[in-house]
Amino acid sequence: MLGLTHLIKTMGFGINMAKAKEIHKNRVRKVRTKLLAQLDVEFIRAQESGSDTSAIVAKKQALRDYPASSSIANATTVDELKAAWDTSILGASPYS
Repeated sequence: MLGLTHLIKTMGFGINMAKAKEIHKNRVRKVRTKLLAQLDVEFIRAQESGSDTSAIVAKKQALRDYPASSSIANATTVDELKAAWDTSILGASPYS
């Protein structure tokens, strides 16, 4: 069976990259919500024990900033958009 991307290319239909980027950003936001909740717990525990919270704060900021990243904004193909999933920030890619 032909994949959707192959079928689209074969039949000459284009992909609405603006819509694809919004779908991708929504996936990022869904994952980000869970990760931020986990980091909130880590942050509170670190505060309670008097530990340094700067690394946690940096991770949280990276998650907040990620939907506006240039790798998403500059993607011109679906493959580039899929490759824009930063596993070091978001964890495992939903595309693999």
